Amino acid sequence: SQPCWSEYLTTRIEQNMVVNCTCPISECCAQPTTAFICSIISSEEIIAKYEKALLRGYVECCSNLTWCTNPQGCDQILLKDGLGYGAACSKCSWISCFNCNFLEAHYPASCSHMSHMTCAKCNHGFCWRCLKPWRPTHKDYYNCSAMVSKAAWQEKRFQDYNERCTFHHHAREFAMSLRNRVSSISEMPKIRTLTFVLEACKVLEQARKVLAYSCVYSYYNQDTESMDIVEQQTESLELHTNAL
Repeated sequence: SQPCWSEYLTTRIEQNMVVNCTCPISECCAQPTTAFICSIISSEEIIAKYEKALLRGYVECCSNLTWCTNPQGCDQILLKDGLGYGAACSKCSWISCFNCNFLEAHYPASCSHMSHMTCAKCNHGFCWRCLKPWRPTHKDYYNCSAMVSKAAWQEKRFQDYNERCTFHHHAREFAMSLRNRVSSISEMPKIRTLTFVLEACKVLEQARKVLAYSCVYSYYNQDTESMDIVEQQTESLELHTNAL
């Protein structure tokens, strides 16, 4: 009967289990069509949830589609193909990374840098997602045998880069807060345009982001010759960013 179907489908939609659901009769594998569901369900709210479930299922099935990863919330769908390392959302301008599960693009740090952790005591590398050894040939997974002096040096090095990275992330948050305050001011009547200030804040945000992830890149890079160049470029960028 229609009331039974209505209750069944409503429950499925509320539980996010409507996609690929079948007839409630165990022997029947038939799936209700969209037209059938819309003819049974009268609540616009439930229909809206159903349509969102369909869209979510479609995006999850398409390997070239993904949702914007902005942690503040964004319902924009992004196309991966041809966008490479990262792409700005056309709705909120958040830049996502499509090569790993990190929330945002993290240039110049690579995707492996964002998941590669190192024990400050024995210098053992491991993946923070699965906790498995980064190098399978490592023998001392639980037995730290490194000298205390080396461990102390490694810990100090980590703290230095971590403090720098944290500072730039906080500075980036300040730039974002400043841009929001300027935006609210520019909307007031009889105030001249502050577009140039808003653009400066956007550049400041991006620069702080690059500086933060440069710390990650520098921490894991062991090539001394290339690191000299990276450190010089980073120092120059930081100097101009501070001036801005």
